[in-house]
Amino acid sequence: MPFVRRPHTTWQLRTRALSLGERTLLMGVLNVTPDSFSDAGAFLAPEAALEHALGMLDEGADLIDIGGESTRPGAQTITAEEERERIVPVIQGILHQQPQTVLSVDTYHAATARAAIAAGAEIVNDVSGFAWDPEMSRTCADLHCGVILMHSRGRPGEWRTLPRLDPKEVVPLVRSSLAHSLDTALAAGVAPDRIVLDPGFGFGKVGDENYPLLAHFDDLLRLGQPLLAGLSRKSFLARILAAIETTGSAPRTPSDVPIHARDHATLAATTAAILAGASIVRVHEIRPALEAARVADAITGAA
Repeated sequence: MPFVRRPHTTWQLRTRALSLGERTLLMGVLNVTPDSFSDAGAFLAPEAALEHALGMLDEGADLIDIGGESTRPGAQTITAEEERERIVPVIQGILHQQPQTVLSVDTYHAATARAAIAAGAEIVNDVSGFAWDPEMSRTCADLHCGVILMHSRGRPGEWRTLPRLDPKEVVPLVRSSLAHSLDTALAAGVAPDRIVLDPGFGFGKVGDENYPLLAHFDDLLRLGQPLLAGLSRKSFLARILAAIETTGSAPRTPSDVPIHARDHATLAATTAAILAGASIVRVHEIRPALEAARVADAITGAA
């Protein structure tokens, strides 16, 4: 696969716009949840969340994505009211300290989206691609906010029992589902220049099913929208790492690989996504991702 020169475009948000394609934008992950797979409970308190967000901005994050409900496999669902109680104070705290910060809210609840945008967020990042709340597409159209539509194959509670995909099925499935989400958004009145697409690595794609999606990531550019890649610390990376070493005489399993031990693998996968056309990458560790992204940007710029 040749390196991809990304199209340059403008992403229209609620009150401002971001230039996409000239350089990779870094989206910092901020989970204000007690049960996130990556940093469970570490930033549940608003004060801790604020400190972490400001630290990511200092390290070079272009925008922060705030989530109040874990979407790890088997995670417990919460009400939209609980989600808002976690998210809104953090949005307000960040904007009080850094008013120009671009904030995204990671939610599939229309009520949470409305509350977050009212508090000052610019983007709604819906992991269901407008599939889980019938009010979300019209809500985002009315809010005139930026939108990220992600592909998820089923819901978190179903992922462990989903039938396996043939490698050749993965990309057509994701492309078709994203096309449907895009059509839903456009039909509701969301302008195309407000939409970014995310193939949803790990969301219902199990283990090695994610590698065909990464290898053919550039195929998704045919949908005509900028792309976001969220590969940070995903369990399918841990499967590779577990095969490298053994503990005693027993092979390690992915669950034996600590979360922070996945950061080097994250950089490799994230760099591959940038070289294949990702305009935005969603990461936990900003500074290493910034360095990798700038090298990848230089490569695509010279391609």
